[in-house]
Amino acid sequence: MPNYTEAQAEAISCLDEPLQIIACAGSGKTQVISQRIAAILAHPDVEPRNLIAFTFTEKAAAELKERILSILEKEGLDTFGLAEMYVGTMHGYALGLLQRLVPETFKFSVLTEITSRMFVDRNSRKSGLTVCPTLSGGTPYLRRFLHSRLFLQATSVLREDTVDWDLVPVGVVASFEDYMKLLYGHAYFDFTEMIHLAVQFLEGDVDEDESAGIVQQHIRDDIRYVVVDEYQDVNPLQERLVRGLTQFGANLCVVGDDDQTIYQWRGSEVSNIVTFKDRYEGVRQVTLGENFRSSEGIVEVGRSVAERIPDANRLPKAMVRAGHQRWQRGDMIAREFADENDEAEWICDRIEAMRGLAFQDTADGEARGLSWSDFAVLYRSVANDAGALVEEMRRRDIPYVVKGLNRLFESPEIQAVVGVFRYMVGLMTAADLHNLWADAKLLPSTADWDGAMALLDEGRDFDRGERWGVYNIQRLYLEFMEALGLREETVPGESLRRELVFYQLGKFSQAISDFEQIYFNTDPKQKYEAFAAWLEHQAPGYYADSDADVGYATPDAVTLTTVHQAKGMQWPAVFLPCLRANRFPAKRQGGLGLFHLIPETAVGDADRYKGTLDDETRLFYVAVTRAQKYLYVSFSPGPNQLYRKRSVFFDHCAAQQWFSTRDQGVQADALRLEPQARHETPSVTLSFSELKYLFECPYQFKLRFLYGFNPPLHEALGYGKGLHDALAEIHKRAINGDLASLAEAESLVTRHLHTPYAYPELKATLHRAAVVAVQRYLREHETDLAQTVHSEKQVQVHVAPGITVDGRIDLVRRLDTNELAIVDFKSTARAQDEDVTRDQLHVYAVGYEELTGERADLIEVLNLDEEGKTIREEVEDPLLIGVRARIKEAGDSLRDNNLPRLSVWGEQCGKCDLAELCRDVPMEAKRDRRAATGR
Repeated sequence: MPNYTEAQAEAISCLDEPLQIIACAGSGKTQVISQRIAAILAHPDVEPRNLIAFTFTEKAAAELKERILSILEKEGLDTFGLAEMYVGTMHGYALGLLQRLVPETFKFSVLTEITSRMFVDRNSRKSGLTVCPTLSGGTPYLRRFLHSRLFLQATSVLREDTVDWDLVPVGVVASFEDYMKLLYGHAYFDFTEMIHLAVQFLEGDVDEDESAGIVQQHIRDDIRYVVVDEYQDVNPLQERLVRGLTQFGANLCVVGDDDQTIYQWRGSEVSNIVTFKDRYEGVRQVTLGENFRSSEGIVEVGRSVAERIPDANRLPKAMVRAGHQRWQRGDMIAREFADENDEAEWICDRIEAMRGLAFQDTADGEARGLSWSDFAVLYRSVANDAGALVEEMRRRDIPYVVKGLNRLFESPEIQAVVGVFRYMVGLMTAADLHNLWADAKLLPSTADWDGAMALLDEGRDFDRGERWGVYNIQRLYLEFMEALGLREETVPGESLRRELVFYQLGKFSQAISDFEQIYFNTDPKQKYEAFAAWLEHQAPGYYADSDADVGYATPDAVTLTTVHQAKGMQWPAVFLPCLRANRFPAKRQGGLGLFHLIPETAVGDADRYKGTLDDETRLFYVAVTRAQKYLYVSFSPGPNQLYRKRSVFFDHCAAQQWFSTRDQGVQADALRLEPQARHETPSVTLSFSELKYLFECPYQFKLRFLYGFNPPLHEALGYGKGLHDALAEIHKRAINGDLASLAEAESLVTRHLHTPYAYPELKATLHRAAVVAVQRYLREHETDLAQTVHSEKQVQVHVAPGITVDGRIDLVRRLDTNELAIVDFKSTARAQDEDVTRDQLHVYAVGYEELTGERADLIEVLNLDEEGKTIREEVEDPLLIGVRARIKEAGDSLRDNNLPRLSVWGEQCGKCDLAELCRDVPMEAKRDRRAATGR
């Protein structure tokens, strides 16, 4: 076991009492949580399925899973069954709980912040948006687009908070009910509803609600330990979830820092962590006050910022440096500038001067030269304040990325892409579009501009057919780049610029997917007009308000991000510019707000939704403590009188002895080394479908999951899942002795089949085909159902450090021969090749053995189509060994960023939705692809 501090060791060893860990910034809490969980799993009577660990993000979950596994392996402890230990977000847990135990929810999909807003905007009256009354005389009802975010906030607060419904206006209640009816009618969950519904089952009367009984019985039987990280950001509904999971006596451990509560405006309640010891009996409280991340100067300034919060509103704690970073005069600078352009020039000067300075990531590691990605610029608002710096970085060709999709639509490259869709609806001439692409330096040297324009002109003929799939926006986007000859290697410029451009183009692909998820079934001409209008008027604001991010790619580039998005991250050097009064700390927002819909008196502690100085102080504390060694704060007056004074946070820093107020430049004799980005493969969890791309074509994996490109939506999407879900219900019931009858086929399909992108005739055809398939399965396997061992069994294969493959086995059954078979169902014409399926099932066989310690005897493929064939093969050692080797090879490729194209066009290329971004598509293949989409 590593050398832990006294406080860390105390937290790790406390296994049976309610435990509250107060973890200051940089205190090594992830390692402590991991070691404590490993200690729990070391108990012989504890199984991994008995433990739930909640993290705030999927990224944090992947890191925690990896740490736990690493500790178990180093200590020689059993790793069987880890796939059944839940480590992830509360939203992910609630969704998994519902879609494992409540069949009515199997077909539901999840709306993001962005798609929720588009869903409400598209259905502005049906959703209740434009009939929702306000308490403001000037705006009697909410308006489409303008108020959709506010409306969604209100629908969330009504479910997440403690609300006195008697005080909520009748019209607002009616709009809320309209929204919920529409949401369920389209088989959607928003983020709030996943947890809300799960809590209803956890709190429900088991005598009145069968599903509540099933859910609570599972919790009573299986859940013994619950760990909640970032507990300071839990809202009242999430607190009810925690209560529900521990209601039968499970041990609870919460981890957090009240000084880092930064989501009060979303309903987080800092009192949860401050009063935890008073609300739960027998709590042991441990404070981790040592900061292993930052220098003494940064730790001391962070402490002084946190202590601006009144003692009555925070937990007492000491903060001390415990790491290897040393403070030196000049590491921390506070500067004022005449305007934002001077400020931006200084930031760029400083980054260029510091690039190559020697930096040591760990106490025992080798020094390296700082590279672009070692610098971060954190803003209170990227959308409002980052413009001058973005322009200066572009002028100097300093590589940068804006985290999430913030400011995406301002980049010249994306402006050029937006121009394509403006041209499609007659809002731009061909000449202007060409100029946009030329100015953005996106035209390859061999670009076929005439061919690309001919493709667009053909696409503008909206009378070519009636099928919605013909007018697929994502497909047009990909085919336009193909016609132009735009691929990663043909982007003008150096390799880093090419990578950054494709990173942006991949983000735009995600924006298309968001739009088409909601607008796919729209008249083609209207759809393109709506898309062009959305790109111009709504999309920039929608994504500026969102934390959305895509892809695993981590280019060697300066990071520009909001402080909220930087939570949980760290950099050697951090800049905090634009520290202006009314910006940071932010002033309270004017205009129509939450309490123009819901009276303040109806909500507990309503003030937190407005934002307080204490909340802003906590956010600034988070910003300061992201820095490891170098911290630069600066002020420049803003564009109007509201923002022309210095922030109190700037003045606070400038008054601290650790800061210098003059930049003396980088010391001439400072040690310099070759710039070298810190190469860290993110801890990632891949589904089998993602792994199969690594197997089939590593470059397709790169396009999809590093850059974030999405394939076009297919009209029959949902058919295969609906069939799988119907069979999952059949087999889950069979495990409990309830055997489905042939007469239930119609109702099973009606309950589970959801094909939202199918045109009416196809939807009816798919429904009939699904009923026939379920009937055939029940006829042919009626006697097999009782032999079901597992249905939708979660398995996990650890590929390499930082990389895990998760999958669900459709069915595990015992044959009459007493052999154990792993079964996969195939249901569509687009089903993958036999060899890929064979690999998939052998991966599952490996995962099943890691889960249970039991070796499967057979793998089976049951094809649900009438003419499909059944495959049954023995699980053989050479194949298992070969699959393990392929998994390791795929993991190594990902870790080394070695993701090449296939050397020649092959059969896989013909089935690849992103082949256009990879290579020239042969003419015959082009004809086949166009025929498949009805064009």
